Amino acid sequence: MIFDRMENGDYEQIVYCYDKTSGLKSIIVIHDTTLGPALGGCRMWDYKSEEEALRDVMRLAKGMTYKNAAAGINLGGGKSVIIGDPRKDKSEALFRAFGRFVESLNGRYITAEDVGTKTEDLDIVYQETNYVVGISESYGSSGNPSPVTAYGVYKSMLRTAKEAFGEESLKDKTIAIQGCGNVAYYLCKYLKEEGARLIVTDILEEAIQKFVDEFGAERVDVDQIYEVEADIFCPCALGGILNDNTIPKLKVKAICGSANNQLEDIERHGQMLEERGIIYAPDFIVNAGGAINVADELSGYNRERALSKAGNLYNQIGLVFEIAKRDKITTAKAANRMAEERIAAIKEIHTSFLKNEHNVYTRRK
Repeated sequence: MIFDRMENGDYEQIVYCYDKTSGLKSIIVIHDTTLGPALGGCRMWDYKSEEEALRDVMRLAKGMTYKNAAAGINLGGGKSVIIGDPRKDKSEALFRAFGRFVESLNGRYITAEDVGTKTEDLDIVYQETNYVVGISESYGSSGNPSPVTAYGVYKSMLRTAKEAFGEESLKDKTIAIQGCGNVAYYLCKYLKEEGARLIVTDILEEAIQKFVDEFGAERVDVDQIYEVEADIFCPCALGGILNDNTIPKLKVKAICGSANNQLEDIERHGQMLEERGIIYAPDFIVNAGGAINVADELSGYNRERALSKAGNLYNQIGLVFEIAKRDKITTAKAANRMAEERIAAIKEIHTSFLKNEHNVYTRRK
């Protein structure tokens, strides 16, 4: 049954990892390595069953393949999960055991932070393998990825504005921002410099107040953000917020934000936006600056280079709009198609014999 699922989803490898001493129960999934080693974070979650964990890690691994490919990153897609309660089951032994399993894959999979894991956990993993990113800055890591993620969102928004309004300037444009977290904060610095008008909301009062004080943003209640008169809606919080209930309320020309999985249903809700003339910038490309940032660590981290690569998301979003028009499909579908076309093209390149494999992603301790 598992082999059938791997065949149907084009998965390359599933690794079950168990260590009796530490209690480690982990699953590593490598979806596709056509473009390079599989990059994807390690999620620690108290799954109800092994089957639930497997479903989640397979879904996430495939998503990373599309994210990295569509963002123009020369990395494949993978993911890992550790089954356990991150509040009480963490230990040095657990993460060192996990690190040894990652090392055993010899660079086919590169791990990173995800839900339930933190920088200090990755530092322990790093004691056993070089194939980990997002570790402490003292190890030469990139540190907080939010500024680079925000820059990618900003550049994506400029291209989205050009598509929606005929010019990329955000001056005097009204941007409705849902979620006042780290990425939104750094994004608003760019938007304020552009001369945009900001409307914000968040479930935390202190988060909203910071944006009001520093950026002169207008505040609205959480439920009101969908109904404000604005030019661009920028989701930077939860996923699944574009659905049957919220889409009919929107009074915007475009959507471009950092939140993951914004469309509750890619097919149905992508089409609903299309029918309403709302231009949607697919989230897994818009927010790819974070992946770009940690991927740059593998070549010896350089912040300016990471920002430059994140800035290229302007062009990647432009390609999505072009494919959508070319194939007469929604932008949500076009983003997937762009990723698939890039992977297919690289697969067709003839491979010549190499005595010593070229690997730009080998990092020394």
